[in-house]
Amino acid sequence: MSSEEFEKLHEIYKSLFEELKLLPEKALRSQGEERKRLVRTFDERKGEAEEVLQGMNEELRSAPSAFRNMMSTKLRMYNRDLGKLQRDMKTSDSGSSAQAGVGSHPGIYSSENQQSTQTQSQRALLLQVTDSLTNASQSIERTLRIAAETDQVGTDIIEELGGQREQLDRARNKLVNTGENLSKSRKILRALSRRLMTNKLLLGVIIIMELAILAAAVYLKFFR
Repeated sequence: MSSEEFEKLHEIYKSLFEELKLLPEKALRSQGEERKRLVRTFDERKGEAEEVLQGMNEELRSAPSAFRNMMSTKLRMYNRDLGKLQRDMKTSDSGSSAQAGVGSHPGIYSSENQQSTQTQSQRALLLQVTDSLTNASQSIERTLRIAAETDQVGTDIIEELGGQREQLDRARNKLVNTGENLSKSRKILRALSRRLMTNKLLLGVIIIMELAILAAAVYLKFFR
């Protein structure tokens, strides 16, 4: 609920009500065209006041419960006040007609009231159309908000996938480096293995030569 909008409607209603309060007494003291003008003005202002009250009621629908209950009571009181002014206006119309005598027209108020009813119906229809447009606008805003949120979620997913891709690229690079290191290690191991075999062969040759020298020494010492 927009408290600023509600207060603005409240001020408009009070202004209309203050103007309405003066019209029954003026109509009672008037006759002819002046009285018809006052009756027409009363009906127009009353219709405007009812529209304002309806707008205030719409604003209260989304208000906190405590504030809504308090102001709903005031709105009911405002509606009763308008009904009382309506009755006062009818009473003044009857009194003015009696004072006018034979020359007065007893159906003036009924005709004016019928016109006012038609005007109010048109205004009610206009309010319904306005409400429909407002609801449609709110629905479009919700749709746009959902679309924006969906777009944001999609962007977040893309960024997350991009981060995962970078991690996978780093892991692949690590695997490539590990494979290269393993290849180097295998080469080193093969080289060490060849050296080991060479050392074994040299050691075998040295042992054989030492045994041959030892055998020759023993032979020369004991058999010659």
